[in-house]
Amino acid sequence: MSTRFDHDPVGEQDACRYRIPLPPGLHHASTKRRAEFMAGRWCAQRALLMLNGKECVPGMRQDRSPLWPSGCVGSITHSDSWAAALVAHQTDYLGLGLDIEHCLSNGEGKKLATSLLTAAERARLSQLAPEQLGLMVTLIFSVKESLFKALYPVVGIRFCFEDAELTEWNMTNGTARLRLLCHLGPAWPQGKELDARFYYAEQHIFSLVALPAQNTGIQD
Repeated sequence: MSTRFDHDPVGEQDACRYRIPLPPGLHHASTKRRAEFMAGRWCAQRALLMLNGKECVPGMRQDRSPLWPSGCVGSITHSDSWAAALVAHQTDYLGLGLDIEHCLSNGEGKKLATSLLTAAERARLSQLAPEQLGLMVTLIFSVKESLFKALYPVVGIRFCFEDAELTEWNMTNGTARLRLLCHLGPAWPQGKELDARFYYAEQHIFSLVALPAQNTGIQD
C-alpha cells in the first residue's frame, strides 16, 4: 500500500481521525517527522487490513522499528511526500525490507560514495558514465536499506553499509544481487548472497528485499 502525503501539522485530531495514535516520543517531534509517521502507519494499517481483514496499526519498538502483529512481518518507508508499506504472513516470509529514495544528483552521489559504498562497488561504478553516478549511488544505498530492514529483525544484529555489497544489477528488469561481507549467524554467514528488486520512477528508487520463510539454510 502506498500514498502521497503533505507535511501539514499533525495533531491529536488527526490521530483520532485515522485511528493512528502518536507514540509519546513523537509528541514534540517536527511536523515533518509526525507527518511521515502518520502516512507510513496509515499505509501499514491499510495493508494489514487487506492481509488479515483486521484493522491494526503496528507499534514502535525501543529501537524505533515497527512492532508488527503476531504472525505478520512487514516494512514501512517514506521519502519526500511518498509513503508505502508492505506486509505478509510470517509463514511465508522471514522478513521484508522496503525502501524509497529520491535520486541523488551526480554531485551528491560523488560526495557520499566514500561513506556508502565499498571499495569494490566504487571500482565498478568508476567504469560507468559520470551521469549515472547519482542514480547508482542511490540504488546501492536503497537496496542496502531494504536489506537491513528485512534482515535486522531476523538476526537481531545491527550492521552497516560496508557489511554488504551490491554485486549485480540489471536496470532493464530491476533485479539485483547482494553479498554479505560480515557474519550474522549460522543461516547468514559472510559470503551469503541475497536477491533484491528495484524500480525507478519519478526520480525515485523503490527497492525490496524479501526473505522467504524457507530461506533458513546456509547457501553454498
